[in-house]
Amino acid sequence: MSKSTPEAEAVIVKWLKARYQDYVEVLLELYLQNGEEAEQSTALTLLMRLVKQDLQDEDDKAAKKTLEKLVSRLLLLPEGSSTREEFGEKYLQVYDDIRFYTFEAIASIFSSHQDSSSLPLFTTNTLTLLSPLTNPPTTPSSITSFHGPPPPSKSHLLSHNAHKTTAQTTWLALLRTPLTPAHRKTLLTLLTPSILPWLTRPELLMDFLTDSYNAGGSTSLLALSGLFYLMRTKNLDYPSFYPKLYSLLDADLLHSKHRSKFFRLLDVFMSSSHLPAALVASFIKRLSRLSLLAPPAAIVVVVPWAYNMFKRHPACTFMLHRENHAAGYVDPFDMSEADPTKTRAIESSVWELETLAGHYHPNVATLAGVLGEQFTKRGYEVEDFLGMGYKTIIDAELAKDIKKAPVIEYEIPRHIFTSEEEGELSTLGTLMGKVFESR
Repeated sequence: MSKSTPEAEAVIVKWLKARYQDYVEVLLELYLQNGEEAEQSTALTLLMRLVKQDLQDEDDKAAKKTLEKLVSRLLLLPEGSSTREEFGEKYLQVYDDIRFYTFEAIASIFSSHQDSSSLPLFTTNTLTLLSPLTNPPTTPSSITSFHGPPPPSKSHLLSHNAHKTTAQTTWLALLRTPLTPAHRKTLLTLLTPSILPWLTRPELLMDFLTDSYNAGGSTSLLALSGLFYLMRTKNLDYPSFYPKLYSLLDADLLHSKHRSKFFRLLDVFMSSSHLPAALVASFIKRLSRLSLLAPPAAIVVVVPWAYNMFKRHPACTFMLHRENHAAGYVDPFDMSEADPTKTRAIESSVWELETLAGHYHPNVATLAGVLGEQFTKRGYEVEDFLGMGYKTIIDAELAKDIKKAPVIEYEIPRHIFTSEEEGELSTLGTLMGKVFESR
């Protein structure tokens, strides 16, 4: 509407725009937020048609305003909402312009809802909505799908860096919100597949990752990969990385559901041949000690990992060949020492792994016995042992061919509490009689 528009026409246009906004609000409030599932789906379709029409009319401001209201309502829907999932599958994950504007909308929503009681729900639903976005555009030519008309050649919508910058702003806005432990763990899980690919400056995650790493427990385990990524690619200085990593080796680790992920990362962290022998020896010794009380599925990971460490760090092999000491000898290894360079593990031995050679499970015993032989094998692929659990152990036992029939009771007794001679109690019967007499 230009300045030359007649006043009567201007009044009509203003009235029509007001009714248009009323229609949008009805769709949002009455149907999208409070309607049944089918009504929500219909409202979503109609609202996205309005967004498309605004884009075709080159009214980007109106389109973004409607989309922000829509996204805000979607994030207020209960967890597991099929309508929010529909928006993600039909629009967010399909159209480059909708994804760009949605990132902008979410950043705006979080900046204006910092003190809102709905913030935890916003955060949970945002993580669900954005987690499938794992492939950012890498070149302008990869930006080809639009809900509205294709933008001009110099539009920011055709800049892959603009897309990544907008996404980065959104993720950082989310990280600045008060996070519950569950939200923090979800973010750490999404870090590698869904967050890092979008960041133009991943070093901005340093504070979040160090805080998470210092939190302890499973949160520290989940922060490992992101923190190590920054150390390796961005030269992040974190001198307490290995002492903190060492502190994660506790009694719960080998029973944790994150055990496999931890050993994958540990194998990477300890791969450098330039690590001090005293530090490597502490990791070997501590895991060896913990393996004494670990399930078989964890032990079969520890042993090949230790084998690889001995191959990479020959200075630690003294722990294998140290002679047995007389009775009463005290192991110099200090399990309570927090600094892995001061535990005196290098002065000790791995008698724990030798003990495992007598383990009840034959796979564990056989694997542990390898450490007592010559190290002719180049190394083990730790990944090959990470999938083992009680189910795989039982399945493997049940699948074995029985070469020799097991010894069993082949004569079914006719009496349980009485002996074969009539009237006399058996040993079990006598014991049961004493039990009843004592009551």
